[in-house]
Amino acid sequence: MPKNVLVVDDSMLMRKMVSDALLDAGWLVVGEAANGQEAVEQYMKKRPDAVTLDIVMPGTNGMYALDRILQFDPSAKVVVVSALNQTRLISEAIRKGAQDFIAKPFLPEQLQHTMSLCMGDADC
Repeated sequence: MPKNVLVVDDSMLMRKMVSDALLDAGWLVVGEAANGQEAVEQYMKKRPDAVTLDIVMPGTNGMYALDRILQFDPSAKVVVVSALNQTRLISEAIRKGAQDFIAKPFLPEQLQHTMSLCMGDADC
């Protein structure tokens, strides 16, 4: 059974890149969100196995989403996918409970490997 993922990024192109990479690795993309509020709503509705989360988004950002998702589900698996120049926010996200971080731009294999490790499935 494929693992389910919610893809969160304000860029439609980045959501497609993340989705395509994960689909190629056997994941099922059950939802997409363009901001933190949508991410929280989608997470609560879909209950995915994992989330890829951009941090810097207009409106409600990824830190808000991370906080709310982890309040709702403390065992949520969240991987931050963000620009490397956001080091302070990335460190804060990891401290708050994000599983790992992938820097944009990324190679599909990097994302696939990190998501596999996040789920404890190196063969994903």
